[in-house]
Amino acid sequence: MILSIALGSLRSRRSAVLLTLLSMLVSVSLLLSVEHIRSQAKQSFSRTVSDVDIIVGARTGQMNLLLYSIFRIGSPSNNLSWDSFEAVKNANNVAWAIPLSLGDSHRGYRVVGTNEDYFTYYKYGNKQALSFEDGNIFSSPLEAVIGAEVARKLNYEVGDSLVISHGIGHTSFHHHDDSPFTVAGILTPTGTPVDQTVHVSLAGIEAMHMSEADQEALLANLAAGETPEFNIQSVSAVLVGLESKIMALSALRDINQYRGEPLSAILPGIALAEVWKLVGNVENLLRLISFLILISSLLGMATMLLTSIRERSRELAVLRAIGASPIAIFILIQAEALLIALSACVLAMGLVYGSLILGSQWLSQQYGLFIEASLFNLNTLGILALVCVATLIIACIPAVGACKQALQQGLQVK
Repeated sequence: MILSIALGSLRSRRSAVLLTLLSMLVSVSLLLSVEHIRSQAKQSFSRTVSDVDIIVGARTGQMNLLLYSIFRIGSPSNNLSWDSFEAVKNANNVAWAIPLSLGDSHRGYRVVGTNEDYFTYYKYGNKQALSFEDGNIFSSPLEAVIGAEVARKLNYEVGDSLVISHGIGHTSFHHHDDSPFTVAGILTPTGTPVDQTVHVSLAGIEAMHMSEADQEALLANLAAGETPEFNIQSVSAVLVGLESKIMALSALRDINQYRGEPLSAILPGIALAEVWKLVGNVENLLRLISFLILISSLLGMATMLLTSIRERSRELAVLRAIGASPIAIFILIQAEALLIALSACVLAMGLVYGSLILGSQWLSQQYGLFIEASLFNLNTLGILALVCVATLIIACIPAVGACKQALQQGLQVK
């Protein structure tokens, strides 16, 4: 009976109730979105590179090795020799090894020298392989494969030429004008640092650092259909995939104890977790803002109910006349508040779920956020329960006011 009376009372004040419901809908949707995207973004961040078991570089810190090899931030303190790369590649339990050579750029975008294995084994997100939006893998030392953002921002198409510069800054005083590269392929957007990278072959890295005479000879050989051999001396880092993941710690120890030269080997998952800790304060700030918005909307609902009580003196008098106790009126006001909160929660769930379904692909391509629309979990239920409990607590303010007014009316009747 109380529920039907509460529904009727809310319908009679539909304009104010709808505005309150809208305010609650926005705040609950924001709280659900922030909490869900926060947890998903953390998982997405850890999947910037996936299926890579070990990253190897010259002796350096764990954070630095991760940043320059995966995120293209910073520079290697030193390179590791090609012999060391071969030793890592041929070690027991190693399924594949991708060499990376860093140190050059193109108009502010990092250049990475690698080989065909990069496009075969490099994975991101949920073990998604790299794919081509246009063109194909480089087949010549002077061909390049560019990321989606490089192509979009610089308006490059397959067949265009680009000149690589020495160094990693936006401004360089040494351009390799004698060895321009041709765009052979453009990668599909990934939302990862791959989009902001120019990929060339290791042979291409060697070619652009040749003397002018050697470059002319190289161009002549390429024109004649010959592909000369290059003596690769060193690389900046190596991405390693293992045959057995269980042996990762053993492989890590063997590489760190390699006697040929000082090497550092890291587990990308652990390193990514450490990097994420740096943005932990931002997580907490987003949570705080969402809860403050929720509290403000709940206070608005309490204000609406408290204001309406003064206008409902006749309704309360009728309820008292038919035998409703102050406790029943207290429960009635609580029921009205809870109905508004539950309606807002249901609508917010639908709104956020629909938004995630429609925007998940765009988020993955533009921002590298692989957001799953898996809202129906214990975390979400906990948030909705928290909203309902907070609603009942805040609604005590107008409910107590209604009780006092009902008691006064009861005394007047007596």
